[in-house]
Amino acid sequence: MITDDIKINVTAGHGGKGSVAFQGVKKSLGPTGGSGGAGGNAVLMGVSDLTALNQLRGMGETVVEDGNDGQPQFHDGRAGKDLILNVPVGTVIHNLDTGEKQEIIKVDERVVVAKGGKGGRGNFLFRSSRNTSPEQFQPGLPGEEVHLRLELKFIADVGLIGYPNVGKSSLLNELTRANSKVANYHFTTLEPNLGVYYELILADIPGLIEGASEGRGLGIKFLRHIERTKVLFHLVSAEAEDPAKDYRAIRKELAAHNKEMLKKPEYIFLSKSDMLTKSAVKEKISKLEKISKQKNSTIKSVMPLTIYDDNDVKKVEKILNLLKEEKEEKGADPVKDA
Repeated sequence: MITDDIKINVTAGHGGKGSVAFQGVKKSLGPTGGSGGAGGNAVLMGVSDLTALNQLRGMGETVVEDGNDGQPQFHDGRAGKDLILNVPVGTVIHNLDTGEKQEIIKVDERVVVAKGGKGGRGNFLFRSSRNTSPEQFQPGLPGEEVHLRLELKFIADVGLIGYPNVGKSSLLNELTRANSKVANYHFTTLEPNLGVYYELILADIPGLIEGASEGRGLGIKFLRHIERTKVLFHLVSAEAEDPAKDYRAIRKELAAHNKEMLKKPEYIFLSKSDMLTKSAVKEKISKLEKISKQKNSTIKSVMPLTIYDDNDVKKVEKILNLLKEEKEEKGADPVKDA
């Protein structure tokens, strides 16, 4: 099971205090107190493990290592070690104290979420011509304390969307079993399913229903995962009385959540087409094709689909292969016609 939304509290390390010390050598009694070390920072680092947030559940208040105090003989205290917490690529970091938002979109990308406090100055740094034997020192500054919400939004090349039970999971399983260069990630039916088709990441988004953008059904819990997909595979069941109506209903929910999602390239598949006669399939495909010809449509193609027909599956694979080739091109995203 994937944790995709979690709150954590983190306190960075406090700075060590400066030292008050003097040289004990005769005729050389100057100050030698070193400064305190800086407290450790709290850092979030992007990793490819989509389950990384699971490890942060129930961690409570997390405190980073403090800096050490300054020592005599000009020895500064050691800085506290940074605390590095792994989070999945695609994590949005919400600072609940300031309202700021940052995103981690690459593996090994690091974001300092709480800075350690500076170490205090030792008395050596307070020396002057008028104060040759200073006894002043500074305490270390406290580390930052932050309250964070970590929200995972999958970064997938292709998002499979549609009503429940339209065949999204079946298609994903069929595609990601195709050859040895494929990996499957299995989750419960209430979690997004991810598969890898060569270099392409496919995300089967759990079924949407009317009113999802307002919290009905699974609500907006999974709508956010569609935001970062580059291409949409929209499955509409051939068993639907009015496939065009079903298609528009899902598009309405996408628009209500984020209108930018309507700009994504989209492929429509009339799934479970083996359940109807050829003439009935042709009629329903025709209705969906009318939508694709409307102004500002981002629909690339409309085609029937049954996973029990090798030719249908190969047509989907052909699209994926073209998207993969475009992704491999330098600076290209799989958003062109395929």
